[in-house]
Formats: sequence, structure tokens, C-alpha cells
Amino acid sequence: CKILRCNSEYVAATLHLRGPERAAFCTALRSYSLCTRRTARTCRGDLAFHSAVHGIEDLMIQNNCSKEGPTAPPRPRPPAPNAHGFESLDICDYERSFLYKHGRPPGFQHCAAFGDPHIRTFHDDFHTCRVEGSWPLLDNDYLFVQATSSPVAKGSNATVTSKLTIIFKNMKECIDQKVYQAELDNVPAAFQDGSVNGGARPGGSSLAIWERSPGRHVEIRAAYIGTTIAVRQAGRQLSFSIRAAEEVARAFTEEQDLQLCVGGCPRSQRMSRSPRGRGRVPAETARALCREMLPVEDVYFQSCVFDVVTSGDANFTMAAHGALEDARLFLPDAEKLHIFQ
Repeated sequence: CKILRCNSEYVAATLHLRGPERAAFCTALRSYSLCTRRTARTCRGDLAFHSAVHGIEDLMIQNNCSKEGPTAPPRPRPPAPNAHGFESLDICDYERSFLYKHGRPPGFQHCAAFGDPHIRTFHDDFHTCRVEGSWPLLDNDYLFVQATSSPVAKGSNATVTSKLTIIFKNMKECIDQKVYQAELDNVPAAFQDGSVNGGARPGGSSLAIWERSPGRHVEIRAAYIGTTIAVRQAGRQLSFSIRAAEEVARAFTEEQDLQLCVGGCPRSQRMSRSPRGRGRVPAETARALCREMLPVEDVYFQSCVFDVVTSGDANFTMAAHGALEDARLFLPDAEKLHIFQ
């Protein structure tokens, strides 16, 4: 896929244009469009290609450019700067290539699943779910994440995540498809095939696993899609947090409609976080335990109290605390850290 050549030719053609030179700008846009059409067959699955196509359409409308008209011949290419023949811009560095193409950093979204499970969606909705069995947290063109839940205690309606499966889908030039799987008491610092990166492709290092706490906390960085994932175990539950580039989070079709990170829990699966009936720990005891880790009485605090009351396990204070710390790192807007309901 040669989309970066098209991008660099367009940037070079418009770099010195100023003010009323609309005709020259439209010529450059038509040339850019022609270049993308020539690469369409090999670039169909490339995120940068689709971004360029939509960007060209928007710019032509904004500048009142006709699709018919003169185009400029492509400029001669400079010698390739490295052994792989890549352009000077690394296509497996999403944030850098986005900045190059759009003149601004990309936007990001955050989702988390922890405890009962509690879901914080990309849109900052917060649900507590009774989902049992396997449910997709994410299902888009780049990632598939599935959480498997089981009852937190015998006879309880509450469930916890006992297994996480994360699939990083094949991306030409950057990574081979990689599968990561974590289960209770088995949070490995490697993919299922034993590797710790995206494979032998030129951009393989753009996907990597980092062990933050042995057997308890790993971080997976997918630089080629501008995404970071944290997987933790606290007590008898797993938690998942993600910081994803906006266009990656939105890259799905109508058929991929069930994603807890996008739509939250189905309405029939939502539970109240108010402790009801007889729990395994008195509510006031749970509140005191949770307040030690979570001084702000937001939804993380409420979730902590619910989990400790329901399970009788004080380790659930660590689950809520870990989710809050991930949110502190991953949220693009710090003012949205605390949610009050």
C-alpha cells in the first residue's frame, strides 16, 4: 500500500500555497484523489488510506473544487531512507502519522471493565452488569475483546470476569494476528504463541507487552493503532482498561452492534449498585474499606462497596482502585475522571 507516497506528494504540492491560490489547491487535491484511486486495490484494509479518502472529499467540498479538471504530475521521490524502503514517516506509528496527515494529535477514548463487572463505556456511561458467559467488550476492524464472566459467589446474581481474550487483527506491514488470553491466576506477559511483540514484519515492534506486576498487571501497547490496554487481576477477578484512538474505536459495521465498550450492558442485564438484602459484609464495613483506597465517593467508590458487600472479599477495593488509576492515565480529559450518579 503506497498511501504515504500520495500523502507526501500532496503535502509537497501545497506546502507553499498561500491565500487565494484556490486553483492550484484544487489541482493538488485532484492529483491526491487520483493517487489514492491508483492504490485502492492494495490499500482497502489500510486505516491511513480510508482517512485520506474521506479527508480529500471534505477538503474538496470546503474549497468548492470540481472533481473534473487538471492534475499535476507526481513529484520525483527522494531515495528511501531505510532498508525496508519505507517513507520517512513510519506507517506503524499511528500518532505520528495522524499528526503528519491532520496537523493535530488524534483524539482518544477510554473504556474499562472491572469488578462485578462494572463497565465504563467510551461515552462515559457507567453500568453494573449481571452478564454471565462470554460477551464482547470490543468488536471492530482492528480489535476483538471478549470477557467471560462467572458468578462471584454461589447463589449470587453478581458476576466477575474470569477470562479475557484479546485479538489484535492482522495489519499489513505492521503485525501478524496476535491473540492474548488471561485467566484467573494466569495473567501472562506474552501472547498465546509465546511471543512478546507483533512478529517478524517490519513494524512488528509496534505491538508489545510490558509486565507491570508479575502475574497481576500487564500493559499491551499497540502503537500501530494508537491503542494501549491494561489487564489486571485483583482478588478473584480480572479487569480490562483501554485507551483507543477515536477512529479505531469507531471502525465497526452495523453487524458488530454488541460491544459493551460502545453501548454498555444490554438494558435487561443492568443491576443497581445499591447494596440490598443481606450481604457477606455489612455495607458500613465495606464503605470504610473502600474509603481507604477511594477517598472520592464517585461510581468507582460505589462499585467498590457493592463488590465488597456482595463477595465479602476486601481485595475488590484493589480492583476499583486499579480501574481508577488506569482511567487517570488513559482518559484524554482529566475532568471526566470521576463520575457521580
